[in-house]
Amino acid sequence: MTLENALELRAGRKLVFTNGVFDILHAGHVQYLTQARQLGDLLIVGVNSDASVRRLGKGPDRPIHFLDDRIAVLEALRVVDGAVAFEEDTPENLISQLRPEVHVKGGDYTEDQLPEAKIVRSYGGDVVIMETLAGRSTTAALRKLWSE
Repeated sequence: MTLENALELRAGRKLVFTNGVFDILHAGHVQYLTQARQLGDLLIVGVNSDASVRRLGKGPDRPIHFLDDRIAVLEALRVVDGAVAFEEDTPENLISQLRPEVHVKGGDYTEDQLPEAKIVRSYGGDVVIMETLAGRSTTAALRKLWSE
């Protein structure tokens, strides 16, 4: 989905936005996205480009799946209305343009760690830190896979 498509889809609806790498989808992602979707009428997911994943230091072999594949998997989920790629390390530019009413991040973050939170708060939006499902992460899954 393009940014323009997301803006058209958003018209008149309460937008919930989240972002991340979403490299290997697991139960924690599904729970998180399902709960995020319940906060509004529309869930758009910002997805880090392959280059930004490498800059984030996720590991030398990351991302495992290329951007187009990660977007395809996310958009196949019933709770996700669309996914938009972004090249930067943070979704600040995307959020400035989409202006979601709710920005959601997982419980492994705090609001003060999110530079985009100031943007969301500046126009009256809410920032929600959602609890994560214990023991579920892409990094943990990869450690387990690579140690066997």
